[in-house]
Amino acid sequence: MNNENCNHCDNCIADILKVILILQQSVNQLDSCLETCDRGFLGQQCCPTCCNTRPIILYTCGSNGVPLSLPISKNPNEETTSSIFRLEKLDDCCATCRVLTVNSDNTYNATNSFFTINLDCLCIIRCLNDTFIEGI
Repeated sequence: MNNENCNHCDNCIADILKVILILQQSVNQLDSCLETCDRGFLGQQCCPTCCNTRPIILYTCGSNGVPLSLPISKNPNEETTSSIFRLEKLDDCCATCRVLTVNSDNTYNATNSFFTINLDCLCIIRCLNDTFIEGI
């Protein structure tokens, strides 16, 4: 890992995460209706006021197509994990994410489980449909 790179974090995943974070912090932005990770609105039909989260799935380099999966609880006895996250913060080449759980109706719940990852470790980001998560 090149330390000089980490000070600037010039990679496409970092750029996409910056857009996602800006959108989640300001859901009143309205842009075109592109269906990509960095489209300029939250929501499926250009409805920025009804969504506050763009859930993501992350894949680390060398993971052989298996998404990153982390515990949904800080309790060491809880073994349930999730591979769906909400970006909470970006700091240089580090992203802090919240682990989300999925309900049977395909809605999400926020957990109090967070992690920080070096963006140089990521090779794939998959964006899921924008959604509203209570308590965010």
